[in-house]
Amino acid sequence: MELYGSYTSPFVRHCRIALLQTELECQFIETDAAQSALLSPTKKVPILIDCDLKLTDSTSILTHIYEVAGEEFLTDVEEVELYNMTNTLLDSSVNLLMLAKFDNITPEQSVYLTRQKQRIETGLEAINNKIISQSLPLSNAEMRVAIFIDWALFRDLFSLTDYPYIQKLLDLANTDPIFNATAPQD
Repeated sequence: MELYGSYTSPFVRHCRIALLQTELECQFIETDAAQSALLSPTKKVPILIDCDLKLTDSTSILTHIYEVAGEEFLTDVEEVELYNMTNTLLDSSVNLLMLAKFDNITPEQSVYLTRQKQRIETGLEAINNKIISQSLPLSNAEMRVAIFIDWALFRDLFSLTDYPYIQKLLDLANTDPIFNATAPQD
């Protein structure tokens, strides 16, 4: 198996964590935007190649990793809901970051981005009100939350002042050696 991606991508990080947890053999190949545009029709990372199988979305990659390892990925509808809600917030956060960085457009200048910002705020409130694990291991959905939050803090997108239970989840995730080993670096 080969996993293409960047060390800072939260989507790639989740795949790297899954590979370390399952101890599957896989070569990580650091990839930039130009390379990912050539490798993937979605022009983004991660990309996993396993023999003739080519996957271009982190959720399908995670599903494949856990299937190959003989493990379950998302175990019930509540976990699927938390995972998908987190993906929505992550996508909105990426939109805000990229449009500010490359086009100098902020929510104050865009109705669409204002909605994205509001989506993040109400989504964080909803996640903060969910029951979360008090010990490791985290579920895959909780891991997705922790990865998203860690990335958003790394990018200075928001603070956790109003979200104490999310902060507790992140604190718990930070006790996991694999979570720490895959943290984004400058």
